[in-house]
This record gives sequence, C-alpha cells and structure tokens, in this order.
Amino acid sequence: MKKNKNMINADDEIELTIWQRLKDQYQLFLLLLPALLITFIFKYIPMYGILIAFKQYNPLKGILGSQWIGFEHFRNFLTSPNFNVLLVNTLKLSIYGLLWGFFPPIILALMINQLMSDRIKQYAQTILYTPNFISTVIIVGMVFLFFSANGPIVRILTSMGITPPQFLTDPESFRSLYIASGIWQGMGWASILYTSALISIPPDLYEAAELDGANLFQKIINIELPALKPIMIVNFVLAVGGIMGIGYEKAYLMQTSLNLPTSEIISTYVYKIGLQQGNYSYSTAVGLFNSVINLILLAVTYLFVNKIEKKKG
Repeated sequence: MKKNKNMINADDEIELTIWQRLKDQYQLFLLLLPALLITFIFKYIPMYGILIAFKQYNPLKGILGSQWIGFEHFRNFLTSPNFNVLLVNTLKLSIYGLLWGFFPPIILALMINQLMSDRIKQYAQTILYTPNFISTVIIVGMVFLFFSANGPIVRILTSMGITPPQFLTDPESFRSLYIASGIWQGMGWASILYTSALISIPPDLYEAAELDGANLFQKIINIELPALKPIMIVNFVLAVGGIMGIGYEKAYLMQTSLNLPTSEIISTYVYKIGLQQGNYSYSTAVGLFNSVINLILLAVTYLFVNKIEKKKG
C-alpha cells in the first residue's frame, strides 16, 4: 500500500509540475498555439482524404458516399507492368542523388571555412546561395539551353573532337543532368548548416593543433569533421527518409518522349494519373504507398544510426 501511495504521489507531483509549468510559461505556449493550429488544420485534417485510396471515389457522392473497395488499387499498382520501372527509376534517381549530392555541401563548407577574409567569405556565400532561389522552371530552361543540340556544351565537346550524346533525348543522360543540376542548385544552400557549425568551433582548438604541428588536412580530420558529424548524421537520416519523395516538377519538366524509360518516376506517374486523367483513387493509393515506404526507410535508418552511435558510445 505504501508503494502504491508513493506512486500516486509521484504522479500527482508530475501533473502538478506540468500544470505549474503551463501556468508559469503560458505566454510561450500562447505563441506556440498558432503554429499548432496551422499544423493541425493543414497537415492532420487533410489526412482524412487518405480514405480515397481505399474507395472507388466519385466526386458527386463524396468520400463517405463512394464505394469501399479496400486494397484493390494497391494490388493493381503492385501487379501493373509499370511498377518495376517506376520503382527502379525512382530509387536510382534518389540513391544516386544522395550518394553524389551528400558530400559536395560538406566539402564546400570546409573550403569556405579556409578563406581568411570575412568579406570574401560573404561574397562567396552570396554567389553560392543564389542558385537555390532560382525556380525549377528556369533551372530546367537553363539545362535545355546549355545541353541542346546547338548549345554551348555540345559545341565545346565537338570542338574538342568528342562526339557528345543527345543529352536531352538520351535516357542515360537524363539522370546525370537531373542530379548534376540539382547539386549545382542546392549545394550552396545546403552548406549553411555545416558552415554555421564550423564557425562555432572554438579558436583554442585550432591554436592547440598548430602548437602540436598539425597541418591543414589534420585540422580538418581531427577538428572540423567531428564538429560536423552530428549534422551529417541528421541530414543523412532525413535524406534516406526522403528517398522515395522526389518531387514531380523537375522530372516532369525534363521529360521528353525519348527519355521516358528513365525519367518516368512514381511522382510524375501520380501526377499524370491523378490530375491529367482524373483517377483520384488510384493516384492516391500510389502516393500513399510511396509515403509508407518513405516512413519505413526513415524509421529503419534512424534505428540503424542510433544503434551504431550507442555501440560507439
């Protein structure tokens, strides 16, 4: 009985502490309330529409009035001849983009950190951040302009005696153009977190390393990379969790009738089936399948990284 009374008293103390905290810091919770309401309204309430994936949706009958068909749309997608092609194209584009695009922002941040002049750093950062604010349509337009049959890249390669491929119609060239243009556009912006972490490193560490005779490479290995490690882990987990979440805009804009074997991915397929053909139920089921795979990858990656960190600790 004493144990039960102690447990009850402990629960009362916890509840009292939470209530006291809410009472003492109510201004902060009031500031947080609009963000919570917006998140609930625009993120959680729309989840009601997921029911469309399990119904033969009819706009006239509404979601509740439409016929319930269960997992039929999921079975149709998994057994369709397009499934393997869409899944492979999406995974290749995402994994290659992750492998090639993960390290350039880190290298860029390390290079910027070596600049002695703060003014030069600011100019370099401004120039490198600018591509992130260019719209996707303009980026794709630039790709088409530079890599068209009469574009400057093709002319330069031809003048060097190299026979270039038809970049815009070659299926194998699509992934390279997509990934390379994405790295160029987002590399500078993605390096902000790494640059901030490097700035926060105490100067005493660099001075101690210089007294020990460490060179530039040794400073990077022993001081800067350990400081970047937590951010690298978080970014990697988030990147793996978004492997299946490629947006359709850029891939759709870069598509041609000849590069469809590699440029058709799940997100572009959903766009065409859902908005262009009006098959809302089927496209919702495909999109839900995509989201579930993302969630599983995110959870597995987090558990894997967390397990490794615990072993090292």
